[in-house]
Amino acid sequence: MRNPIIIALDFPGKKEVEAFIDPFNSFLKETEELQIWVKVGMELFYQEGPQFISFLKEKGFRIFLDLKLHDIPTTVQKAMNRIAGLGVDMVNVHAAGGTEMMKRAIEGLNTGTLGARRPLCIAVTQLTSTSPAMLQSELLIKESMDSTVSHYASLAKESGLDGVVCSPLEVPHMKAVCGEDFLAVTPGIRLSGENKNDQIRTADPAAAKKLGSDFIVVGRSITGSANPLETYLTIQKEWGIFHETTNC
Repeated sequence: MRNPIIIALDFPGKKEVEAFIDPFNSFLKETEELQIWVKVGMELFYQEGPQFISFLKEKGFRIFLDLKLHDIPTTVQKAMNRIAGLGVDMVNVHAAGGTEMMKRAIEGLNTGTLGARRPLCIAVTQLTSTSPAMLQSELLIKESMDSTVSHYASLAKESGLDGVVCSPLEVPHMKAVCGEDFLAVTPGIRLSGENKNDQIRTADPAAAKKLGSDFIVVGRSITGSANPLETYLTIQKEWGIFHETTNC
């Protein structure tokens, strides 16, 4: 069974992460068949560097390195070549970089893994902080959000990527265009009744599952919880994942 929950480690540094993941360590030992995913974003990676990835791998986590590469094709290819050597499990680019850039990203990953299985590569379509009004008035994209996301997704699939990042709200339309096997990784997940903060297009975990998300990225709902492991397990249960022995 795929573990759908990716915990966003939105912390300033390693010290804070170590304190956060401590309750998860014994749980990881009990559930080796269902590894825990974490997301390392720009703030944490730029602060701690590649050695932090090694630290998390040694702890047994699966890693989504969320750097959202968006540059000329050659630069992205070379960057992905280096990233592949870190041993992460998922990486991403911005679909707005175009098909040539995305194809070169895959080339960089393939050569960087030296024959081993490359990381999943997904493309950011539109950030969950982007509203339909912003899409048209600031980005000058006149199509609807659903159409824009689905078009970017089709370009990503054409380029050989494994899926996209989008809000849960666009998943059904995207899947209709790209097929059920094309991954939907959906941030903007909030538990019912929580503050959306800077997210615009959000859903709770149950709604995201119903809409067809393959992975959900959950940050503040877990990291800001009084009992992060208990909250994590509650979200797992909404997806039909249960554990007989836990130390919550």
